[in-house]
Amino acid sequence: MRLSALFLPTLKENPAEAQIASHRLMLRAGMIRQSAAGIYSWLPLGLRVLRKIERIVREEQDAAGAQELLMPTIQAADIWRESERYDAYGKEMLRFKDRHDREMLYGPTNEELITQLFRDNVKSYRDLPKTLYHIQWKFRDEVRPRFGVMRGREFLMKDSYSFDLDFEGAKRSYETMFTAYLKTFKRMGLTAIPMRADSGAIGGNLTHEFHVLAETGESGVFYDAAYDELAAKGEIDLEALNRLYAATDEKHDPNGADVPPPERLRQARGIEVGHIFYFGTKYSKLMNAVVTGPTGEPVTVEMGSYGIGVSRLVGAIIEAYHDDRGIMWPEAVAPYKVGLINLKSGDSACDAVCDDLYRTLSEQNVEVLYDDRDGRAGVKFADMDLIGLPWQLVLGPKGLAAGIVELKNRHTGEKHELSVESALARLTA
Repeated sequence: MRLSALFLPTLKENPAEAQIASHRLMLRAGMIRQSAAGIYSWLPLGLRVLRKIERIVREEQDAAGAQELLMPTIQAADIWRESERYDAYGKEMLRFKDRHDREMLYGPTNEELITQLFRDNVKSYRDLPKTLYHIQWKFRDEVRPRFGVMRGREFLMKDSYSFDLDFEGAKRSYETMFTAYLKTFKRMGLTAIPMRADSGAIGGNLTHEFHVLAETGESGVFYDAAYDELAAKGEIDLEALNRLYAATDEKHDPNGADVPPPERLRQARGIEVGHIFYFGTKYSKLMNAVVTGPTGEPVTVEMGSYGIGVSRLVGAIIEAYHDDRGIMWPEAVAPYKVGLINLKSGDSACDAVCDDLYRTLSEQNVEVLYDDRDGRAGVKFADMDLIGLPWQLVLGPKGLAAGIVELKNRHTGEKHELSVESALARLTA
């Protein structure tokens, strides 16, 4: 994409309404614009990141055996009455009536609808287990939406739901999804700390929140150094993880694990981006989701739900990866891999080499944002640092005369003067 053609309304100053880094930078980098309180339009640059995150989430769900479907944003109130949640949910639920005076709602979550789909279409234990998911917009009418996409009213969420014949099957589904979550966040360049959450009236210990570490995180996180050691080895050992201490601000581990000695206790800031929950027959019993068991007996299925805040992750990644100049995207989720900067647009020699680089990289399936604008070098450098692409490839008349280009790593700030051929080889490796 040529920057001269891209719809990218950047801002020079920090917006007054933005209180945290991700909100400021998403507005300044032209990723989003607010259309109403807590509701945003996703502009081309922001949408590219959102789709990259969505793709990673989808690939790991598919690899874990979950099957994708798509449920509507609008739901009938009747199924929520079956689960006894319609009146209990509170003012966060947006309720309305259609032209036939039927009570409807904008879905804040999908336990009822997925249970109805399962109940009406699955009748035998032979069709179990099943894990179904979708990636869809949700709406919760927060009293004070703030922090941009980190706490908006409309948000994109991946929610999956498992259906099993018994508790042992439900536990296996839970552990499969637990592993898939760790893989998902790792692919995005994030360190995720799974910690037990409050299971409420259901009881049991099969519920975890996933907090990604960021210096500007919303809550304090305290955890055993063994988390870092396991992550460094690339291991996912569920039994070991479940024995480790991890807690938020109050330092109370819901699992009851002892606080490690001071030299082993790590303290950081975290942002919750995922929650997995086994809830047994909470919905299937009320909504009569029953299958015929192996000996012909009716069995109420065991269920679990697994959520990831897809749009929230965009903000969380920025909170984890930014500096005073702008965003620093991990390569897996960056809107483009390379920012190609022409320091002398209009110079025939510079234009010719940059056009050739742009064409060659694109043909090699390297995503390039080419700054071909007629403007000052300082503005181009500032915009590229703000946008935060992993690599900047810079070409100007002096370098061209010497047969070199400059390749800059946005994360480290390291700059290397290379031949055009060497720079291409690095970026296409």
